[in-house]
Amino acid sequence: MSAIRKVAVIDIGKTNAKVILYDLEDGREADTRSKRNVVTGHSPYPHFEVDELFAFILDALAQFQKEHGVDAISITTHGATAALLKRDGSLALPVLDYEHTGPDETREDYEKIRPPFAETGSPRLAMGLNIGAQLFWQKTRFPDWFAEIDCVLPYPQYWGFRLTGRRAGEATSWGCHTDLWSPRSRTFSSLVGELGLFGKMGELVKADDKLGEVLPAIAKKTGLAPNCPVFAGIHDSNASLLPHLWSRAQPFSVVSTGTWVIAMAVGGHPPTLDEDRDTLINVNAYGDPVPSARFMGGRVFEVAAPAGDVAVTEDDRKAMLKNRIMMMPSVLGDTGPFQGIIGGWTVDEHHLTPGMRLLGVSWYLALMTAICLELTGASGPVIVEGPFSENHDYLSMLSAATGRPVEKSPGSGTSTGAAGLAVGGVKLSAFRPHPEPLSGLAELNAYAEIWRERLPEVE
Repeated sequence: MSAIRKVAVIDIGKTNAKVILYDLEDGREADTRSKRNVVTGHSPYPHFEVDELFAFILDALAQFQKEHGVDAISITTHGATAALLKRDGSLALPVLDYEHTGPDETREDYEKIRPPFAETGSPRLAMGLNIGAQLFWQKTRFPDWFAEIDCVLPYPQYWGFRLTGRRAGEATSWGCHTDLWSPRSRTFSSLVGELGLFGKMGELVKADDKLGEVLPAIAKKTGLAPNCPVFAGIHDSNASLLPHLWSRAQPFSVVSTGTWVIAMAVGGHPPTLDEDRDTLINVNAYGDPVPSARFMGGRVFEVAAPAGDVAVTEDDRKAMLKNRIMMMPSVLGDTGPFQGIIGGWTVDEHHLTPGMRLLGVSWYLALMTAICLELTGASGPVIVEGPFSENHDYLSMLSAATGRPVEKSPGSGTSTGAAGLAVGGVKLSAFRPHPEPLSGLAELNAYAEIWRERLPEVE
């Protein structure tokens, strides 16, 4: 195959599934297909209908091949998701929705075999947010089906398997608060043996390794070239981090926003991570540990922000600052740095205009992000990736609360990072430092200080 330029990036997020055609020469997304990623399966537990998603993926690949040509395929997905394959490649159990509370039923027994935080850098999380907890619950509840498992694959590499037939996994997905990976040892944790899965975790590859070429049936169905390469792929937050690792000097931090807000510190101060505050060690594409902290910021916005197209007026802004109207943590008490604590507005919400609510939620999200950055030992500029990068009030408060320059990531770091895997990395001038021009930071800093003084105590 000639030089790779146009990469089809399969991007499966928790809320939206996309297939993006990324032009490496132009450094931009040339085309996109998307659909809502809805959990539609319910028996024997809430799960993703992967065949429906795969049909969407193949249709998008066929359209891109017809309209643009596709030189290669790369993959990125949300974390906390695994596919459990039988020997014939079918699923032994459906792909569990990590927001299902089933794994909480066996929490006490799971704790008896779960490796310590010092081994995995993975905090104990609610629901199915630890893949290890999912597997333990599935083994307990569905022992006969669990016994049929021949191979466990991370979600990005599951789609690679569907395209190429190769069963593999890589460190960014195994190292994403799964309890299954030891970042310092760069290998699987003791939990794999405890679950009876030793030798069933797939071949270990690197994110930029070529898994193989598309299967003949895939090439025939989509019109892709029979030798179209498929690369192993990467956890989505680590895809966001990659363009900055390729393009700038340390220290810096990247904040990936979406359903989750994930703060990742690169080259900062060595932190003392606290698993009870949703801090963790992620693993980047090179296998290196990355101190991280997170909370469900996108979900908070869905729950707390006013619906519709709302404008923030100058009167809204003045009223919020003058009266020190704040939202305090947590809106969702089962994740983030203030777990088990439910906060809310410091005044009756019904007295707030829609603009005041939107502003207050934006500031709250920025202040929570600042706490996450502090917990990771972050230093240097802060780069915001994802939908919150378009929220000027979020960016301003984040800069005020951290005292550091804040930048908006140009385009999608997720698609750029995933596409770049196909060529071993790209140095993009667009991803070099370019701080946002922000104003009014002194007033915002005073607001942030009062917010910090009002924070609940964390045991």
